[in-house]
This record gives sequence, C-alpha cells and structure tokens, in this order.
Amino acid sequence: MHRPFILIVVLVLLDQVTKLAVKGFSFLGLTSNGMSLGESHELFGSVVRLTYVENAGMAFGISWGDGKLILTLLTIAIAIFLVIYLIRLRSAHWAPRLAVTMILAGALGNLIDRVFYGIAYGEAALFHGKVVDFIQVDIPDITWFGELYTHFPVFNVADSCVSVGVVLLLLSGGKLPHQAKGVSP
Repeated sequence: MHRPFILIVVLVLLDQVTKLAVKGFSFLGLTSNGMSLGESHELFGSVVRLTYVENAGMAFGISWGDGKLILTLLTIAIAIFLVIYLIRLRSAHWAPRLAVTMILAGALGNLIDRVFYGIAYGEAALFHGKVVDFIQVDIPDITWFGELYTHFPVFNVADSCVSVGVVLLLLSGGKLPHQAKGVSP
C-alpha cells in the first residue's frame, strides 16, 4: 500500500521543484530569480516552450469568477476523498489504483499553489494563490466556439498527472471499483 503514496510524494516534489524553478524562490540563503510572468523560451523548437503563466481558476483557465476560496476548499475535499478511496483500493487491480494515485498527486500539487503560494510570495491571502503553469505545446490553429487557439492551454506537472490518471481510468474501463476485494466498508 505504501507504493502509491511514495509515487504521490515523488510526483508532488517534481511538480513543486519545477514550479519553484519557474516562479523563483528565496529560501535558507538559496535564491533563484526564476522567470518573469509571461516570459517564454523555446524548449523543443517552437513546438514546446517554457512559458510562465499563472492560473487563478481550474484546468485550462476555467474560472468561477472570484471563487478561488471555494475552488481551494473543493480541492481539499476531493483530495481527502481520494486518499480514503486509495486506501480502500489496496487490493484492487493496478490500473485504477495508479489512476487514482496520479489524480491525487496532481490535485495535491496544484492545491499547494492555491493554499500557500499567494501568502509565500506576498501576492494573496492564504487559500487564494494562483497555480503556476509553464509547459506550452503548439497545436495547429483551430477556432472553437468563436475563439482562435494557436496552442494547447499552458499546463504543469500536476495537470499532466491528472490528465494521465483520467486517461488511464478511461482505458481501464472507465469504472472505479466500488470496493476492493476483502475490504469491508
């Protein structure tokens, strides 16, 4: 049962280290300036770029207006549910366990930003921070619902974890088991 939680810690650390490298930090005498908001650099030609943006809303910049606190509290509730669910999945097939593990790691990575980054960087109150996004992938230009898109929405490691988890869940039949074998409710 400890393997999923070890993977969660590794993925959350990877997410936070990459975000701190982009945003910059000063801690215990170590300082990194990071990138300026909006700054962009080619990583793999113009196809993949490092582009520093901050997201006050959910995935792909979807926002509820000024509902940052509600979104943060909702994410906390979902994370608690996923921890409990993951513990109950201890004897389930590996695919749903890995899917829930990935989704939980992504939720926790972005939750750290929302809860602590605003206050740590002097930008907002506790629970009102913005999520750091920095991976920009070029796509063919498309118009969708009247909007022109020239690249996929900028994302981060945590967003990737959630996406991979959801895809894995769908590929494994799209159903989470109601109860793992041998586990009472």
